[in-house]
Amino acid sequence: MNDTPVTIRLRQASCQITLEYEDGTSFDLPFEYLRVYSTSAEVKGHGPGQSVLQTGKENVQVTSVEPVGNYALRLIFDDGHDTGLYTWQYLYELGALKDDKWRDYLDRLKAAGHDRLT
Repeated sequence: MNDTPVTIRLRQASCQITLEYEDGTSFDLPFEYLRVYSTSAEVKGHGPGQSVLQTGKENVQVTSVEPVGNYALRLIFDDGHDTGLYTWQYLYELGALKDDKWRDYLDRLKAAGHDRLT
């Protein structure tokens, strides 16, 4: 399985990035989802069990997508977040597991007493 997308579309109007793969697989990844699952230390922490729940990211925008070598993307968000690399493998994982990861995020927000704005 080649996890390198053949097409990457930044879709501002629908607030998502669309990734298309050679085998016909495609994923629509909402900006909020990408932001709250960033690989940065701000989100993941510096070790196991240190992740930080991201709140208030419902309307976050991706202002720029920058390639990093032949293995990743750097996403620049309008809330100032621009750290964390999204490797091809990680982006594929985010797409393949989107339903479960999104549900987990919503459950964690609820457990922390946060209501999404939208």
